[in-house]
Amino acid sequence: MDIAASILVAVMMASTPLLLAALGELITEKSGVLNLGVEGMMLVGAVCAFAVAHQSGNAYFGVIAGALAGVLLSALFAVLVLVLLTNQVATGLALTLFGLGLSALIGKNLVGQPIPRLPVLSIPGISDLPVIGPLLFGHDLLVYLSLALTFLAHRVITRTRLGLTLRAVGESPQVAHGLGLSVRRVQLMAILTGGALSGLGGAYLSLAYTPMWAENMTSGRGWIALALVVFGTWRPLRVLAGAYLFGAMTLAQLHLQGLGVPIPSQFLSMLPYLATVLVLVLMSRDAVRIKLNAPAALGKSFHPDR
Repeated sequence: MDIAASILVAVMMASTPLLLAALGELITEKSGVLNLGVEGMMLVGAVCAFAVAHQSGNAYFGVIAGALAGVLLSALFAVLVLVLLTNQVATGLALTLFGLGLSALIGKNLVGQPIPRLPVLSIPGISDLPVIGPLLFGHDLLVYLSLALTFLAHRVITRTRLGLTLRAVGESPQVAHGLGLSVRRVQLMAILTGGALSGLGGAYLSLAYTPMWAENMTSGRGWIALALVVFGTWRPLRVLAGAYLFGAMTLAQLHLQGLGVPIPSQFLSMLPYLATVLVLVLMSRDAVRIKLNAPAALGKSFHPDR
């Protein structure tokens, strides 16, 4: 039981950055905007969080810096796609490339530097309980925050006026505009929220999961987060399940390598990405389900005068 609890704790840690980034992209896409720059925002969030934590000696300041870095980068994306009406796919890809270069530049002198790890929020007497203690009460702030935000997003999107407005803009911005809704404002807030969550996902990597900075340390997690939104059919609770499934696969390839399974390590390292491709192929076979769940205006630019 103790071994099982340890594995589940490790799965939760591996899944948290995926969940945060995927949840942010889900909110963005619900407004009808497709942002492929998740990988770049995660990297910039990770390096800014690490840099601030290193300079201040406080990991929580690093968390705030990571979220703000994601917001700033997503604000740049918002200006390009909402004001200048650039192509969302091309702009998102450019944002990822920009994030790759910017994070490498900022983190050039941070490789190998020590930082205070994001502390675990332990409860005296409860966190020490066998199995249940470490599983439920032995995590850091961002693990609990990712779960809380998932259920909050589910509630807001499905049960509130704000969620109805978000979905209306994503389905038909022209109709929403005709009803008096500020389409650009809704999309801007969704983009900034997605950027903040992507930045938090990157901050978790550099402050908690592997408390260090290394160039391109996200290793494609931003692209997996994009796939998780499709896998979860744009629903927060399904995205949560998908994130934990992919987190478990990421952890499995590490354990299989440690156990000396006679499979080339390169193939084991490919497992999470092979699973991503396989899931997308299987999902694409059911085109009706995708059309029913995907926002109808996803990826389409909107201008109130057109």
